[in-house]
Amino acid sequence: MQEILRFIGENIEMLYILILSVLVGIEVISKVPTILHTPLMSGANAIHGVVIVGAIIVMGHAPADNILVLLLGFVAVVLGTLNVVGGFVVTDRMLEMFKKKR
Repeated sequence: MQEILRFIGENIEMLYILILSVLVGIEVISKVPTILHTPLMSGANAIHGVVIVGAIIVMGHAPADNILVLLLGFVAVVLGTLNVVGGFVVTDRMLEMFKKKR
């Protein structure tokens, strides 16, 4: 318990930044009009390509005998890929709605 309190005491500024960023994010997202949610979410999902690259880098530097790190990296790659593909599928469906019918 002492270690946790010491860690919090040493990193209190980072905790303040985390809490403030969460509050600002909630405030910004709540002000977005409903019609813009789909393009914003599909764009945000596409940004998860960074998660895929980060997971691949972590897996590349992990020792071969550390199964937990390799498993978590693999799960991150799979879920990040699903999120990116889902973002592009949602964007494609959204753009299909705006095409003129023949």
